[in-house]
Amino acid sequence: MGYTPEETISFSTQGINPYFLNAHDIFKLFSRKKDIAAYADQVKEIYFFGAGCSSPDKVEVISNGISSFFTQAYVSVEHDLIGSAYATCGDKEGLTCILGTGSNISYYDGKNVHSGRHGLGYALGDEGSGTYFGRKMITGYLYETMPAELRAAFAKAYPIDKETVVTNLYQKPSPNTYLASISRFMADHMDHPYIIQILRDGFQEFVDSNIKDYSNYKTLDCHFVGSIAFYYQDILREICLKNQVRVGKIYQKPITGIFNYILRKEGITV
Repeated sequence: MGYTPEETISFSTQGINPYFLNAHDIFKLFSRKKDIAAYADQVKEIYFFGAGCSSPDKVEVISNGISSFFTQAYVSVEHDLIGSAYATCGDKEGLTCILGTGSNISYYDGKNVHSGRHGLGYALGDEGSGTYFGRKMITGYLYETMPAELRAAFAKAYPIDKETVVTNLYQKPSPNTYLASISRFMADHMDHPYIIQILRDGFQEFVDSNIKDYSNYKTLDCHFVGSIAFYYQDILREICLKNQVRVGKIYQKPITGIFNYILRKEGITV
C-alpha cells in the first residue's frame, strides 16, 4: 500500500487533558471545529497520545469523548510519553523527555516505555515546563523581584494582579494552560540576564529531579519534545552539556514522528 504526504490533512485543537476536561467537554471541543467535523464520519482509526492518560479511568474519559464524536473510528488512547518515545527513539533505547505545558520523563527500552516517579503535575512537579516558568514570571512580577524594565514590559503584556491570578488558578478550568501561556513572555526577552538565569535554573532542576534519577543517564541518548525544549534549546543544550547529558532529538511537536512510526508499524510506505 502506497502513501504520499500530499494526502495528509492536518488539524489542531486546544490541549486535551482528562484531569481538566470530561468526555462531554471533549465532544464539544471537536464539535466547534468545523474543519474536523466535516470528516467525522470518514475517520476509521484514531491514535491519541496525551498527558494524564496513565490510568484506566482517565483513558476512558478520553476514549469516550473521542468515540462520541468520531462514531465510526477505532480509538486507541495512550500516554504522551509513549508517543514521545515513538517519535524520538523509534526502535532504539533512550530517555524521552517532555518539556511543554508540563514536563515528564521515561526510559524506553526500544519496545516498551518504563515510567518513573515523575509527572506530578503543575502543583507538585513540572520542573522546567511552561507551567513552571509561567509561575516564575508571575511570582517575579507580583513579588517585585523581576527587574524594573521587565516588570514594565510584563505589565503591558499581561495586565494582571493577585486577584486575576488566583481566579485563573483556582476558579477557572485548565490552570496549567493559563500558567504556560504566561511563560511566553520569556520568548520576547530571552536575551535578558534575568530570563536566562531562570531558564538555566529551571532546566537544571529538571535534570536534577528527572534525568539524574536514571543511573545510566550518561550512556543514553536523551530526547526532548515540546515547545519549551524547542524554543529554548540553546540553554537546554548548555545545561545538558554541563551535566554530561547526551542530547538526542529535540522536536517542538512529536506528531509527525508518531505519525510516521505508526505508518511503518502498519506496513505503510512513507
